Amino acid sequence: MNGHLSSSAANGLKQNKAHEGVSLEDLPKSNVFTSNLPVDEKFPTPLSSYDAPRNALGPRMVKNATYTYVRPEEVEEPELLAVSPRALHDIGLHPSEATSAEFTALVAGNKIFWDPSTNTGIYPWAQCYGGWQFGSWAGQLGDGRAISLFESTNHTSGVRYEIQLKGAGRTPYSRFADGKAVLRSSIREFLVSEYLNALKIPTTRALALTLTPKAQVRRERMEPGAIVCRFAQSWLRIGTFDILRARGDRALIRHLATYLAEHVFSGWESLTPSPAPSDPEINRFSHLYSHIVRLNARTVAAWQAYGFTNGVLNTDNTSLLGLSLDFGPFAFLDNFDPAYTPNHDDHLLRYAYRAQPSVIWWNLVRLGESLGELIGAGSKVDDPTFISSGVSESFTPELISRAETLIEAAGEDYKATFLAEYKRLMTLRLGLKTQKESDFEDLMSELLDTMEALELDFHHFFRRLSALSLAEIGTHEKRLAVAPRFFHEEGVTGVGNTVESASERIAKWLGLWEKRVREDWVSDGEPVNGNEPANGSSGTVTPADTERQRAMEAVNPNFVARGWVLDEIIERVSRGDLEVLQTAMKMGDAPFEKRWEGVGEEGERWVRDPPRGGRMKMCSCSS
Repeated sequence: MNGHLSSSAANGLKQNKAHEGVSLEDLPKSNVFTSNLPVDEKFPTPLSSYDAPRNALGPRMVKNATYTYVRPEEVEEPELLAVSPRALHDIGLHPSEATSAEFTALVAGNKIFWDPSTNTGIYPWAQCYGGWQFGSWAGQLGDGRAISLFESTNHTSGVRYEIQLKGAGRTPYSRFADGKAVLRSSIREFLVSEYLNALKIPTTRALALTLTPKAQVRRERMEPGAIVCRFAQSWLRIGTFDILRARGDRALIRHLATYLAEHVFSGWESLTPSPAPSDPEINRFSHLYSHIVRLNARTVAAWQAYGFTNGVLNTDNTSLLGLSLDFGPFAFLDNFDPAYTPNHDDHLLRYAYRAQPSVIWWNLVRLGESLGELIGAGSKVDDPTFISSGVSESFTPELISRAETLIEAAGEDYKATFLAEYKRLMTLRLGLKTQKESDFEDLMSELLDTMEALELDFHHFFRRLSALSLAEIGTHEKRLAVAPRFFHEEGVTGVGNTVESASERIAKWLGLWEKRVREDWVSDGEPVNGNEPANGSSGTVTPADTERQRAMEAVNPNFVARGWVLDEIIERVSRGDLEVLQTAMKMGDAPFEKRWEGVGEEGERWVRDPPRGGRMKMCSCSS
């Protein structure tokens, strides 16, 4: 791959609209996380970690701390494979920085902004956390191969991001692993992070992808290693609280919750009020919990609306900010199959597409248990005796009762928030301006039932629906005629279906949809083709219908980062074809476009019907 990178990455940057930004050196940097939270006592200062042999920073138990100072392992001859122009913009870096030697060294882990001669600057760190994995307590986990370099603040937006390398080497939290990441999983995370962002789904982001050509990584076989430089407003997750609760560290739970509210969110006053029944005893920690619940409810609603399946929703993979996080065996649906899981180790379908809303709530209950003492304390939460000594025996029943009530109320709020966001997104995807109570059953649920029964492609259905004009579906006969557009290229699929029965079912649904679209978009008596009234159900496309089609195309992606597409990209990059990364980035950054300037045959092939052998693929966590 050597020699391809600089021109390939640079071309990708030049093809994007230029934006203002600062140099890497001038980018505002901070270490709010390490300045406000307790450090691993074995390496209490950057200098103590720097002076230690690198192999002394390997796996062990870390207590009474939220992080360990640890530097990335040095990489020989790193090759920068790709840079996200949108990520550069959002961080606040000038595009030219991506072609500098300093940037290449940074995203490979070969440069840190700390000076050993003066013991000044910002020293990298790895976070400590635990987690419930597949419903069982897994103990201490932590950043086993992720190392945060610094926090940066965008000079224009004021948003602060924590810049992190994944695959940067062993840390105290690596357990039995090597701290590395393979190229295939790194490509997947790099592309899907930016793709989800383009869909406006809350997610962690990816700045750069680097090959480590001298470091082969052993998984099921020997594979090329890679590093993803990624960023998020915070990498805190439910598992960060899990480990503290498991260890009975109530003081640090309070400390961490306060840090989260004051330094990650915009202060206590910015938090969503608790939805619990009127109770003067509700305190600020209840509001913090409610805020986290709602953020996650909205994100999982977006996953369901866009057919994204994470694959491994353990508590250590569940963000406190409601971000899509830690991409392992994820996938987007091809056919609509609610029972689909992309994780071939998930035999009980715990993390299947249909289970995601309930499993995220399960995780949030674990968070409620960690915060339960603070939530249940009510107005006594700041009492000095409570802070120093904990819950008295006489106060325990009241505290438990209040905590349970508040968590139950948060559960109802979770369901309401999820449904409201899901309906909002599906309403947009269906091209409707308003919501009716009957839409959920008559349109949304019936559509999903139809997709499942006929094994229709989830994404193509919405995109092809966007292209339909009302003039094409004004009568039942016309609806029957257009119904086959929604079939796979091989024709009718699904057990017991025929062309006639499948067309009839689709046509029946199209009739319901057409009626609702007309209610929202066509005024009574408005001509459809300049001659006939709207209820004439024939004619050419009206300006209002054209506007509706454009609105639908703006929310129903043409390009989807499907499993078979990612597999092809991985295979081609492994053979040295780096241009395919630029193609994928261009399409993924603008997934709603009809076509992409400068994109070759992939621009047509990747948006066509998935090959039968490439649908609903599964993969492993061995990244």
